[in-house]
Amino acid sequence: MADEAKAKGNAAFSAGNFTDAINHFTEAINLAPTNHVLYSNRSAAYASLGKYSDALSDAQKTVDLKSDWAKGYSRLGAAHSGLHHYDDAVSAYKKGLEIDPNNEGLKSGLADAQSAQARSRGPAAPPSPFGDAFSGPEMWTKLTADASTRGYLQQPDFVNMMKDIQKNPSNLNLYLKDQRVMQALGVLLGVKLSTRMPEEDDEMPEASTERKRPAETEHVKEEKRPEPEPEPEPMEVPEEEKEIKEKKAKAQKEKEAGNAAYKKKDFETAIQHYTKAIELDDGDISFITNRAAVYLEMGKYEECIKDCDTAVERGRELRSDYKMIARALTRKGTALAKLAKSSKDFEVAIEVFQKALTEHRNPDTLKKLNEAEKAKKELEQQEYFSPQIADEEREKGNQFFKEMKYPEAVKHYTESIKRNPNDPKAYSNRAACYTKLAALPEGLKDAEKCIELDPTFVKGYTRKGAVQFFMKEYEKALKTYQEGLKLDPQNQELLDGVKRCVEQINKAGRGDLTPEELKERQAKGMQDPEIQNILTDPVMRQVLSDFQENPKAAQDHMKNPLVMDKIQKLINAGIVQVR
Repeated sequence: MADEAKAKGNAAFSAGNFTDAINHFTEAINLAPTNHVLYSNRSAAYASLGKYSDALSDAQKTVDLKSDWAKGYSRLGAAHSGLHHYDDAVSAYKKGLEIDPNNEGLKSGLADAQSAQARSRGPAAPPSPFGDAFSGPEMWTKLTADASTRGYLQQPDFVNMMKDIQKNPSNLNLYLKDQRVMQALGVLLGVKLSTRMPEEDDEMPEASTERKRPAETEHVKEEKRPEPEPEPEPMEVPEEEKEIKEKKAKAQKEKEAGNAAYKKKDFETAIQHYTKAIELDDGDISFITNRAAVYLEMGKYEECIKDCDTAVERGRELRSDYKMIARALTRKGTALAKLAKSSKDFEVAIEVFQKALTEHRNPDTLKKLNEAEKAKKELEQQEYFSPQIADEEREKGNQFFKEMKYPEAVKHYTESIKRNPNDPKAYSNRAACYTKLAALPEGLKDAEKCIELDPTFVKGYTRKGAVQFFMKEYEKALKTYQEGLKLDPQNQELLDGVKRCVEQINKAGRGDLTPEELKERQAKGMQDPEIQNILTDPVMRQVLSDFQENPKAAQDHMKNPLVMDKIQKLINAGIVQVR
């Protein structure tokens, strides 16, 4: 099973066997190809081996599968940094921080990437005549925000051209013949550029080919100025064309009347006006989609779906704007999602929303797709929910755990969780398995979930404390054990955990750590954001200097409990040693 292969991969990774980890993660991906965490883990393993191209591919897949997961952008930034793509690395870290602004890993990665970016840049290039219009992620933000260029970002050739221009703005001259680039340039500069050239079959006013207006003629001597030619007679509009224009004008008036009725929630009247508009002009599918919206509001979902299908079919024939096609598909998907509440079939609605997004990536459509997928998942969970089977699976997991067959135990605990996601015992037991497999991050996550489900479940605190202890985060483990003792002061497992943590913390204070232990603890401490903040604090740097050079000032500092708390943290991390 995928979870079993993933657990093996995590164990191999923790042991530094990155090649084995890649093999296990690949096996898990083959079993669960849409699990974003698996690609993320394999990306980390590739990066650890210096295979940054493979790491980049997996990181990009992670982001594609789950674009709102901050860790995916951390993987993406790391891979780009490994390949010396520092601009892309900075962009990836910034996207991740938009999702999780307080993520210390992303902040650290961004700082490193920006530093490398500055070092990698050679002598400044001549200033671009367009300023910084093409610089940084702001370019993509502007192109995405503007309706006239948003669709171009779905076209790979346009994206590649813009990337090339962004790297070297002087390459703009190579692409000026492409109207999309000209349109993008106008958006970036905040000006309206004319990008449209008349096609061979475009209609041009007759008068424009016969003569120039006086203001456009060259200056000539007054005595030789030719007499102005008479204005051409207006062309007579054919009767048939005149009738079509009149019908279109009437259809627009009917549409406006329908819109007004819709706003007043006079749905029957709105339908009458939209129907009349459709009869007058079958070349505008907005009349059909508007009527579909009324049917949707009235709860007449079948009629809505029928109108949307007609709008899509007619829109294809007329080569209507892709946004109009997407709107019709979105309304159809909305109607199908409403019907799915009784039919329990969300799959067809999801499929229609996905088709709409291929036409135009609209945030509203994406939101409706996410809601439909969430509803489908909740429905599946409800149908799968069975506390009785969950207990049976948990007992099977317990038996395998006793036999020290931990991957098999994980499999049954996972099934138990699927059958009853609200049982803290299953999370607690799986956390114990992950700890045995050295898959410590997964074990910590399960232990925290166990406590979240039942804050009074003491076993959750022993599990969490054990994981933190094995991760050598002794202060955090001590805090966890102490929280558990508030619930059960006589719990021997918690008391033993406190004792072990205190012993490890005091080893640093007494200077009893071996050189290897000290080096390992210092390296781990330097990765802790709290330790980093203490060391970069100007006040604390002065305090540390006083402890070495000014004993009197040091005595004053020792009276400050906040300062001493920070000093103790540095001692526990092995950064400061007491002799």
